[in-house]
Amino acid sequence: MHILPRPLFPAVIILALLSGSLQAQTGGHGTYDFLTLPYSARITALGGDFVAIKDNDISSALSNPSLITPEMHNNLAVGLVTVSTAYKYGFASYSRTFKKAGSFVGSLQYINYGKFKGADESGNPTGDFSAAEYALNIGWGRSLGKLFSIGANGKLIYSSLDTYNSMGLAVDVAGTYTAAKDLFSASLIAKNIGAQLISYHPGTRDPLPFEMQAGISTRLQHIPVIFSILYNHIERWDLSYNDPLNPDNQKDPITGETRSKSGISKFGDNLMRHIVVGTEISIAKVLAIRLGYNYQHRQEMKLFERRALSGFSYGLGLHVKMFSISYARTTLMTGGVNPSSFTLTVNFGEFTRKEAPKETQE
Repeated sequence: MHILPRPLFPAVIILALLSGSLQAQTGGHGTYDFLTLPYSARITALGGDFVAIKDNDISSALSNPSLITPEMHNNLAVGLVTVSTAYKYGFASYSRTFKKAGSFVGSLQYINYGKFKGADESGNPTGDFSAAEYALNIGWGRSLGKLFSIGANGKLIYSSLDTYNSMGLAVDVAGTYTAAKDLFSASLIAKNIGAQLISYHPGTRDPLPFEMQAGISTRLQHIPVIFSILYNHIERWDLSYNDPLNPDNQKDPITGETRSKSGISKFGDNLMRHIVVGTEISIAKVLAIRLGYNYQHRQEMKLFERRALSGFSYGLGLHVKMFSISYARTTLMTGGVNPSSFTLTVNFGEFTRKEAPKETQE
């Protein structure tokens, strides 16, 4: 439980999200930032918040609707990410396919900030209050021939921060190219195109966290390994933050000039802040080992005296008959809060699938 002045609480929550306390998101550019978090344990383990891997995984549909396929029909996925005992977020998705309309995935994603003890400017208690945000998603996907597929997510967003409420609408649009034998795929996505319908304060409308992303994945033909490379924030080049505590930004004790990176070094740093890499190794189609590296997370969350594994993520996936269970762990800061992610996927089609009748010999 925390004590905060009630009028300041919404600003504190928004600043906490935008500062990158969960996933080191670039801050100061919009509200509803919970939409940018990775909800799937598989995606989290691979280091990003979306993938371009087209293998009928319903947990990837929330972040990349162009991956929605008819094979997801009657599949259910639920996920939970625990940050602290009171601070958690998650999702639930279910898919249906219709012959003429295409394939759909309905999802609900939420984030719960927990309960707080309110107080006025003088410190007098005003009672307990809570904060949470939700998004109801309807995703649609369709194949355009054997190589291309498209998809879109429509989102109805609701945010409740104590007595401050807001509603918004947003759309994601995506396209994926898949090469023959599914050995290579590439996706391009535009996320959170929309606006606030009802703002926290009358007359003030905050922008949504719009982002364009691209990603590729390739799997080796004779070895069960998938490599994934993502490029985030196509719409914005400079993602850097000049931390005054960074030793690289301190003034030279002799000349008094602030140290700065060279042109090539600065270009390389900016480029790498967009890149996320991940790999998945499958064993006997039952066990998956996943590793990821996010340079942006590492640069923003590392401790200068002890960088350790900041920016790295890892996880496991287990597939048994109709069930798939995934776990992921993200290392954001040494000794800090490092979220754990769980996802369960169930293929209910296995319940209703019947064996083909054996032919009788005459």
